[in-house]
Amino acid sequence: MKTRRPVATNVLLFLLLFLSLGALFGGVVLVLDPSGELLQMPVIILKNSPFNNFLIPGLILFTVLGVIPALVFYSLLKRPQWTWVNVLNVYSDMYWAWTFTLYVGFALIIWISVQTLLINSVHFVHTGYVLLGISIVCIALLPSVRQHYFQSDQQ
Repeated sequence: MKTRRPVATNVLLFLLLFLSLGALFGGVVLVLDPSGELLQMPVIILKNSPFNNFLIPGLILFTVLGVIPALVFYSLLKRPQWTWVNVLNVYSDMYWAWTFTLYVGFALIIWISVQTLLINSVHFVHTGYVLLGISIVCIALLPSVRQHYFQSDQQ
């Protein structure tokens, strides 16, 4: 029997999709133009980082905050039974994509925190994305969302 998705789960899905689409776009643009000019980001902001252009940050952005949240979004929606992913699921009583939602939220918070440290600057966009990461984690932890992805029959 299919259970109805809680409203909070729909909000979580929207936030994951928003993050994923933005990171996929930003990652592709940074890979195609590692100078950062297309996004009006001067390469000089990387002076305190281990990078001399935006290629590697673009690949990380595309993969960690673009592809992974897209897979989590899809999996929360369709619940594919990809048992191989359970190796990384630290909450065995929860559906793996729910756990990965927490990973994504924390990855975003860490990404933005490291970014602001490396560029030695904080812009309103950074604040917005940290709040997005916090929101993803907090919404995933809501009882209605946890209950929706609880697995009574662990695989």
